[in-house]
Parts: sequence; C-alpha cells; structure tokens
Amino acid sequence: MKNSLLALVKIPFTFFLFLGSSALAQNGEVFKPDSIKKEIEAVRIRSSLHIDGLLNEPEWQLAKPSPKFIQIEPHQSQSPTFETEVRVLYNQQYLYFGIFARDSLGKKALRATDFKRDFDYRAHDLISLAFDGFNDKRNAMSLVSNPYGVQRDFLSFDDLYYDIDWDGLWRVRTTRTDSGWVAEFAIPWQTLRYPKTTDTVQNWGFNVYRNRRLTNEITALSEFPRAYSSVRMNYAGILKNLQPPPPKPNIRFQPYMLGSYDHYNISDSTTKPYQTNGKFGGDLKWAINTNTVLDLTANTDFAQVDADRGINNVSRFSVFFPERRQFFLENASLFGVGLSTADDASGGLMRIQPFFSRKIGLDDNGNPIAIRGGGRFVYRSIKRNFGAIALQQAPLDTIPATNFLVGRYSENFGTQNRIGVLEVVKTNSHGSNIVSTIDGFFRLGEAHSLNTMIIHSATSNGGKQGFAGFAQYYYSTNQMKVWWTQSVVTKDFNPETGFVSRNDVIATTPGIFYYYRGKALPVKKILRAFEPSISLELYHQASTGKQIERSIIMYPIWLNFQSGAFFGYGIIPVYQNLTDPFVPLGVTILPGKYNYNQQQIWASTDPSKLLNLNVIYTWGPYFNGKLNSGDWKLQFAPIPHFSVIGRFNRNHFMGVGEAKIDKTVDLYSVEARIALNPRIQLIGFYQKNSDNNAENYNIRFSWEYQPLSYVYIVYNKNSFNNLLAKTQMDEHVIAKISFLKQF
Repeated sequence: MKNSLLALVKIPFTFFLFLGSSALAQNGEVFKPDSIKKEIEAVRIRSSLHIDGLLNEPEWQLAKPSPKFIQIEPHQSQSPTFETEVRVLYNQQYLYFGIFARDSLGKKALRATDFKRDFDYRAHDLISLAFDGFNDKRNAMSLVSNPYGVQRDFLSFDDLYYDIDWDGLWRVRTTRTDSGWVAEFAIPWQTLRYPKTTDTVQNWGFNVYRNRRLTNEITALSEFPRAYSSVRMNYAGILKNLQPPPPKPNIRFQPYMLGSYDHYNISDSTTKPYQTNGKFGGDLKWAINTNTVLDLTANTDFAQVDADRGINNVSRFSVFFPERRQFFLENASLFGVGLSTADDASGGLMRIQPFFSRKIGLDDNGNPIAIRGGGRFVYRSIKRNFGAIALQQAPLDTIPATNFLVGRYSENFGTQNRIGVLEVVKTNSHGSNIVSTIDGFFRLGEAHSLNTMIIHSATSNGGKQGFAGFAQYYYSTNQMKVWWTQSVVTKDFNPETGFVSRNDVIATTPGIFYYYRGKALPVKKILRAFEPSISLELYHQASTGKQIERSIIMYPIWLNFQSGAFFGYGIIPVYQNLTDPFVPLGVTILPGKYNYNQQQIWASTDPSKLLNLNVIYTWGPYFNGKLNSGDWKLQFAPIPHFSVIGRFNRNHFMGVGEAKIDKTVDLYSVEARIALNPRIQLIGFYQKNSDNNAENYNIRFSWEYQPLSYVYIVYNKNSFNNLLAKTQMDEHVIAKISFLKQF
C-alpha cells in the first residue's frame, strides 16, 4: 500500500515541487522589511474635533501629510493608480485620523455590499489602520472603515491568531465626493494599548492600507509582501511624535435588561407551553493598565447573537461552528491556540482545539444554558502573556451545574518565537475533565514558520486518558505556499471543553499552492494569477496503524481574476477504509474498502458587485454509489442599505449504502439585511432542511443608540420532526437593552 500511495502522488507532487524550485531560483524568498521605515508625524492640538467626515476644521491644516503609498496588489512595489492622504492629530482624549482616498471616478467607483459590522473585506472599498503600540512587531490592533462609515476591527497576534470579532470603542464618519471619499476617525486613548513610560514622546509601529475595490488595487503606507497581511508588523512604518496621556485604569460597565416571551409545543416535555421571563445582568471590563484587563460577567446573556447556520455534512469530519458570543470573543486568540485550516484552505482539514468556548453555555445542539457568572483575567506584554477564565454554568435538565477554569501562559523570545502552556478544567457532579497542553510557535525567517502543540486529556469518570499533538510547518512567499501538517489523536482523547474533528487518527496533510503572474499569463487585464495546487489528506487509525482514508485534492486549474472573481476545477481521488458503519444524512454505509474519483468546481463572481454568485459543486462516485453535492449562494445588494442572500445546498445520493438508496436532501435559506445607517439595522434569516423538516427563523432589530450601547428586539422560531416523527416547535420574542458607560 505504501508503494501504491507513493506512485499515486509522485507525479503531481514532483511537478509542483519543480514549479516551486523554479520560482525560488528566480525570485528567492520574500523581501525583508525595509531598514529605513516610512514615518508619519502626529500633531498635537488643544481643541476637540467634530467627527463628521468633512475635515473642514482649521486644525486639519496643521497636520502634516503622509508619505506616498505603494502598491501591494496587483503590482507589488509599483506606484498607486490613485493617491491616498493620511493626516494625524491628537489631544488629551483622542487620536484623530483624517484620510482622503482620491478617486477620479468619485462616488461611481465605490463598492460596498452591506452595513454589517466586521464586513467582508473582499467586497468593500476600505481603509485599514494597524497599530503596534508596544513596538514588539507581533501584536497589532486594526481599525477599518468602508466609505459608509461601517466599522470592522480586530486584534492580531503573530499574524497567525486573530480576534476578528473583537469590538473596540471608537468612532468614524465618512463622506463621499466626486473626487474620492473621506474617513475621519476619533480613537479614545483608552481604547489603544501602549506602555507606561518615562519618555515624553512615543513612536509606534503603524501601517495603513487601502483597497480600491473597483480595480481590486491594494496600496499601503509601508510596503509588505502580498503573501502576508498588513498586520505583519515587522514591515510596518512609524507613527511618531505621540504624547499620549499616561495609561490609567479604564473601566467599562455594560449592564442589560431583558424581557422574553417563550412558547413551546413539545408533547413529551414538562416545560410550560407559555412562559414570560425577565432578567438583568451585565459585564464589567477593567483595564487595570495597558497590559492587564479584568472582565467580570454576571447572569450572562447572548440573546442578540446571530443564529447558527445549519450544515448537511457528508464527510467523516465533525462540523465546527464558530463562536459568535462577544464575551468569549474578547482575547480569544490567547486561549484558542490549536490547529485549524487557514482562510485560504491551506494547512489541511484537521482541527484540534484544546479549549473551545462554545462548550460553555451551550448544549450539543447549540441551545443556550444559563451562565451564572465568572470572569477573565488577561496580561499581555512584549515578553509574556498569561490569563485565566473562571465561569459557572447553571444546571439544565440532565446537565448538572458545571464549573470551568482555563489557565494560559506563554513566553515570547527571539524576534517572533513563543512557547506556552494551557490548562483546561471542567468539573461537575459527574466528575472532572482536565486537558493540559504545551505549545510553541517559531518564526524561522520571514518565509518559514512552525506551529506545534502536545495535548493530554484525563477524565475522572471512567479514568480514561488520551493524547493529541501536531506540528505544522509553513513556507510562504509571493510565489508559493508550502505546508506540511502532521497530527495525531488517540482513541481516548477527550477534550470536553475543546474540539477535535476526528479521534483515533494519525493525519499527514502536506500541500503546495503555486502563484504564477508571469508573462505567459493570457489576457492579463482580466486574469490576475494562475494558482494551481495539490494537497494530500492521509489518515491512519492510531490504534491499529491501518490506513482509513486518503484523498488527493488536485486543482490543476485555479484562476484569480482582476475583479476578485475566481474559478477552480479540481480532481479528488479518494480511498476510504470504513472500520465501522458510516451514516451521512441517514444513509447507512457498511464497513469496507472503497476507491473512487470525484470532481469539483469552485467559482465565484466579483463579490463586490450588485449580484454575486458563489458555487461549490462536487460530483462523481461516493463509496459504493454516486453523490452530487452542490452549494449555491447568491447575493443581491443593489445599495449598501439593503442586501439579500439566498443559499441552496443539495445532496443527491444515487445507489449509496447497504440499501442502494436514492435520496435527495435539500437545505435552503434566505437572509436579508435592511439598514438605515450602520447603527440601525433589521436582519432576517430563514432556513429549512428537508432531512428532518427543520425550520428556523431569526429576526433581529438592532439600534446602536450610542457607541456599543444597543437596543435589540429578537424573534426566534425553531421546529423539526423528532425521532417519533412528531413536530417539536419553540418560539421566543426577546427585547433587550444594554448600556455602556466608560469611566
């Protein structure tokens, strides 16, 4: 079997290694950071500015213009097609930015598909600010705006882990003109992170990048390789001449009040058919200093959180649903270390996460369980990071009251290296589950990195212990991306407050992406890059050493267009060795060995246009029969104030399984968003699954009446057929108001 595997992968891997070695010979690794940093100087003022996106106050005439930007995409190192001007002012309360994104087409050039906070950066014009207040070249805070003043913000660590859903307290207003668009930012010093020092003047690592979405041109104040992101802070420039006030304790108090009406129609439940409830609680954030933050929560509520989208899974991997609750998203990257697939689908399909916050306050079906209270403590500095989470979950039905404790410590050394430990403890009357880890991240030059972890789990109820571990190597340049991920999960590994995509496996998942933009590329006005790829997913059973699955994902055609559209055609030879029955969507497949070849198309039109279609379609043999699987998503966004997304997923089985079943399972949904402005929005979502006739409705009205203070009105309805073919239904109407006060 080993020889057959080598024969199967030898030709394509040899071909791509040849392409990669040719690119390296011609271009070498990515360029190193410039030793002479681009600088932009901030000017102090005594007055306060009115934030309206006009930049007509006389103080803006005092600000010094920024150096010229440089192009990142599509032509690295060339001059921009359109200029961007950045000016910086500050007083004792705020750091101000005035940015003019010039464009000869004016308003006609602007692209934005919706008013969703943390919008899709691939579909909008945008300006992004990145700050490295500690100058450690590894931690960054990024604040982003589109031309309509919609906010996106996140925290980045080592350009590897991201707190994408972190929400900072800052303001931006914009105006759109016939010569471009203007963004005016006001950022409280309390939101920013910088050291307490005796120096009267501070200089920070800083970068700005702009995406002119009509031509998909990305430019930046300080150049970085297009293989990386603008938060790779060793490439950043300098924001100089800052005199911020000394950091002081910063307290944010956010209480809420909530009322709900609940209706249940469950024949075998003891729950009352109709219930009304009222409760209150809240969160307290105390930034003790710029390094240390304490968060406390009581009677925690997540009524406003977006509903999970259903997924019909036909693979042997467990489905991973992302965390959406704001309390757990804060500093998630410190505690959420692990192994996962990258945004560009590199790294392999295995996911191992020793701590996964969705295991707190939610049952296995995603239904909420009350959290009585708890807290989180986090310390971050240039040399080390550590933190702890302690929470108590209330009892629910057969689930007893449960205590959770998470501890994390990591030590930074060298330029961008880190080692750390993580301890996760879950205890209740049924017993305890303890997960212990040692992890490391090593930046081996600009292009090379290694991420690794060893994990041990122990469960008192049954006395079982398990082990997991991984090592993931990346080589990333503008010409290619190479990875090799090696992971192992034993049969008894059980992180009850974590996530693992499959147990009892040894996974080997190498791969190569090759990026070609040379002279041989045809119609370069339309095509930006030819990016073929190949990756191997090889799984052995850890307990026996037998090979249980192998797939070679080959994309000989992958075309990226200048507009942001793409088209890919893939061929996927698959080998499956089932040791137990496998039941995807109710179709029982018996143990045995199966070989088959599938084909796949993955394509998207320009995501920033009025109409955008994204398609993933896979067809061909599937175990002992055939399966055609398609996922179609169509977005209609005639104006940023209104957008609607329709999604249709179909799995059509033909002669599959023990009974040679022909079956079609459909999952479809509609989501609409109506926004008066970025602060007042109505969002509706509907989904139906033909597999169990499940129907889900979620309608949310939100009003951000002042920064990070909200009024929500939410309607949820869920219904499905249970195992006895009886319909179960529950519906909820919730009104909630929260108020944020910063001291």
